[in-house]
Amino acid sequence: MSSIKSRNVSREDKNAVVGGVLYLVATPIGNLSDITERALKVLGSVDFVAAEDTRNTGKLLSYFGISKPMVSYFEHNKRARGEVIVERLKNGESCALVTDAGTPAISDPGEDLVVLCSENNIPVTSIPGASAVVNALALSALPTGRFCFEGFLSTNKTDRFERLNEIKNDTRTTIFYEAPHKLLKTLEDLYSAFGDRKISLCRELTKINEEIIRTTISQAILYYQDNSPRGEYVLVVEGCKKSEGDEFWRNMSIEEHIEYYISQEMKRMDAIKAVAKDRGVSKSEIYKIANT
Repeated sequence: MSSIKSRNVSREDKNAVVGGVLYLVATPIGNLSDITERALKVLGSVDFVAAEDTRNTGKLLSYFGISKPMVSYFEHNKRARGEVIVERLKNGESCALVTDAGTPAISDPGEDLVVLCSENNIPVTSIPGASAVVNALALSALPTGRFCFEGFLSTNKTDRFERLNEIKNDTRTTIFYEAPHKLLKTLEDLYSAFGDRKISLCRELTKINEEIIRTTISQAILYYQDNSPRGEYVLVVEGCKKSEGDEFWRNMSIEEHIEYYISQEMKRMDAIKAVAKDRGVSKSEIYKIANT
């Protein structure tokens, strides 16, 4: 049995910045007033800041009158730069890790740095604050007791559909991130995999243009066919109802569902009507998705 090693930040050090510790510092997701007093204290006291984008973080620090040495740490340099950061931590320096917005290490390359610190027995502590996931869930008007976070879906079509097929029978509320230029395609893929469910589309959270749209996936598709998405989105999707898992078509895409009825010697338009009835949506909605 391998030995268990642990180095924790002691209780008396919880509000003091000490050397050799990595601090995960949450930053505002839009409204700068959401920065915490403790986050400002840590950012102003560490030896250096590791940032996803040093330009963005530089503006944030400048706004609050903080000047600190910075190093970039992002997806494409995380392996080499992570080793450098760990060596500096081993030598007694303190480091604050920040992402562009929100909590680092959540759907973020900071996850790898935490693992690297764990492997090197370097203590890590988190300075809590803003999180788009939690904000969106709280605002969604969907069940919050049990949920899962999927982050951004893969841009690879095969990987994306494999992932959606894996989670489509999950009864928990499911949360995704999405960029505006990919939103409509993602909604269509969700509809194809999940059928029609309740969804809350949360955009520009904490900002002046914050907007929460509570609707269904099919209605969201129709809306964004006529209205260009703007801003970053968090999608909060209703989980699978237990009764849904027993329906024969639940594991089928829209096209597979249509083809099933065609194989039963139905004409295509009749098959589309049958699919619409099964899924509790209008025939026109199925027709639009099947012909895009």
